[in-house]
Amino acid sequence: MSTTLYQQIQQFYDASSGLWEQIWGEHMHHGYYGPDGNQRKDRRLAQIDLIEELLKWSGVKGAENILDVGCGIGGSSLYLAEKFNAKSTGITLSPVQAARATARAREANLSQRSQFLVANAQEMPFADDSFDLVWSLESGEHMPDKTQFLQECYRVLKPGGTLIMVTWCHRPTDRKPLNADEQKHLDDIYRVYCLPYVISLPEYEAIARQLPLNNIRTADWSTAVAPFWNMVIDSAFTPQAVFGLLVSGWSTIQGALSLGLMRRGYERGLIRFGLLCGHK
Repeated sequence: MSTTLYQQIQQFYDASSGLWEQIWGEHMHHGYYGPDGNQRKDRRLAQIDLIEELLKWSGVKGAENILDVGCGIGGSSLYLAEKFNAKSTGITLSPVQAARATARAREANLSQRSQFLVANAQEMPFADDSFDLVWSLESGEHMPDKTQFLQECYRVLKPGGTLIMVTWCHRPTDRKPLNADEQKHLDDIYRVYCLPYVISLPEYEAIARQLPLNNIRTADWSTAVAPFWNMVIDSAFTPQAVFGLLVSGWSTIQGALSLGLMRRGYERGLIRFGLLCGHK
């Protein structure tokens, strides 16, 4: 990962994570609004429902040692640690996120079973075959080398363990390449959210098969999660949020002003919410 990109991602989340927690809570990911995206529900419940639906879809019913790649402030890590009475480790590029996640673990009486580290997901500081569940919820889009990222997830996964990766994708391009307008739309999203690029779900599946991950499953849940961005937009312009944005700085303000890019990306079928799971 280039130093410049590393710093951009770190600074973006250092600046924005406190405001996100203040407005939205501990889960820094999409919510689940039913298969057709028509279920109306509390935003935090929608985010927890996404975790539960992912576990159901992947068939994971338990774990002993969990790695959360791109852990944010520990939302998924602590939820899964408590649910499965498991050990959990979260990694992030943001020292602010790691510190807050550590504090939240202490508040939840999970310090003995949870740890949070500042680490690069493409060069993880763990031994081979360390975790029986590797969980990556909306972090793959930040990785400049998607193959190396998945290779690292595979390396630290125990034989028989499960990898669950959920990430922003663009539409498949096997039948129709991206046109200039679509590429510009993606470039605008990349610039605002510190992403090097995204790929399609079939491309992720091809990488997974080369690892070789076994029992691979994929799914596109774009319709189920797309309403999330309307919820975020509605919440971003309350007095509390506007004040928080002004305090958080330009990168966070720019992210808030660009929320419509993601909403329009889903509406035109360009942005996809891709799921992949498999076993080692």
